[in-house]
Amino acid sequence: MEVSGVQTYNFTVSACPPTAGSRMDSSPPVPTLPSGGSLNVAVLGSTGSVGTSTIEVVAASRGRFTPFLLAAHSNVRRLVEQAHACRPRHVVVVDQAAAATLDAADLPAGTRLAVGPEALDDLVQSPEVDRVVAAIAGAAGLRSTWAAVEAGKTVALANKETLVMAGPLVMRLAARTGARILPVDSEHSAIHQALRAGTASEVERIVLTASGGPFRTWSAEQLAAATPEQALRHPTWSMGPKITIDSATMMNKALELIEARWLFGLPAERLAVLVHPQSVVHSLVEFVDGSLIAQLSPPDMKLPIQYALFYPDRVPGVARRFDHARPLALEFEPPDPVRFPAVRLGHEAAARGGTAGAVLNAANEEAVRGFLEGALAFTDIAAVSERILGEHCFQADPALDDIRRLDAWARQEVVKWACV
Repeated sequence: MEVSGVQTYNFTVSACPPTAGSRMDSSPPVPTLPSGGSLNVAVLGSTGSVGTSTIEVVAASRGRFTPFLLAAHSNVRRLVEQAHACRPRHVVVVDQAAAATLDAADLPAGTRLAVGPEALDDLVQSPEVDRVVAAIAGAAGLRSTWAAVEAGKTVALANKETLVMAGPLVMRLAARTGARILPVDSEHSAIHQALRAGTASEVERIVLTASGGPFRTWSAEQLAAATPEQALRHPTWSMGPKITIDSATMMNKALELIEARWLFGLPAERLAVLVHPQSVVHSLVEFVDGSLIAQLSPPDMKLPIQYALFYPDRVPGVARRFDHARPLALEFEPPDPVRFPAVRLGHEAAARGGTAGAVLNAANEEAVRGFLEGALAFTDIAAVSERILGEHCFQADPALDDIRRLDAWARQEVVKWACV
């Protein structure tokens, strides 16, 4: 499959039952949900877009899932609303200052309040938790996701930064504890589904699709003058501000390349990106015989959330569906490496491994913050991230403490750069 020119594809989609040996990993399959039973779900980052969609999926599960724990960083008002709607056993507010504004009497009867990251770790590791939806945005999500993997949980992973920062460490921990990591990012969920069409040895390449964001057709001169308001107007997805900016720079695709490197165990040279503005083909897997298997659906995060929660079962749900009576055109084009250099940075970090992903992620997070606050230009986001990635003291096999130290270092360097 060429990715150097604009192409048009015609897809024939057929049902293909999974066969023995079809998964990319060697961990045991998740058992089918017990008949008539209910599984307890912990939703980390419940007030964000993915967390909110998760609550919708759980509510529509007809009792197959029960909201056991809802956790938010500081959006206390929204968390209280969710608690009254869902009646979870526990809610956690990670930020202590925000928690101080909440009275236990604000919560429904039977719902207990806990405060701080340590409390969240403890509750995530509770034997009563069956599924963990890790949807805390950014590097902040690594700690609680690590706790869930350490406890051997089934983790529906929406926090890509966990694997971007510490992919080898997390995957080794999961292998040791028996934890199962199922992707919720729409691209990685699509890949996970497409991989069921063959065995690991038959995979030639993984192709992640990108919407191109709001600036797909903008010139370099226009990008240099882009404002936060313009960057936050995503044409197809409704997401939080940080990931929406990442989509505009295409840094989200850089991070997804690194995530795919560790999640699916393929080297960076077998990972590719195509811009697909319709956001209907969520990713593709190319097999050694030239076949391309794609997962298509309207842009709606409820489908990958449901797929991860119910895996390996498929059930009716609340996600949007195609109107087959309407025509559908699909476009694909390679990303422009000059206007969107972030994709190249993702390839480089995925190829190097070690501390490269953590530093790129931290630099980008801080640069996005600077852009939203008016301290950096839009094009500075990739530029400062590239500079700090190149200047950092690379370690090929870091410990978790090394990753945290370099994360803090990279953020400080962005602040210095913005102040020059």
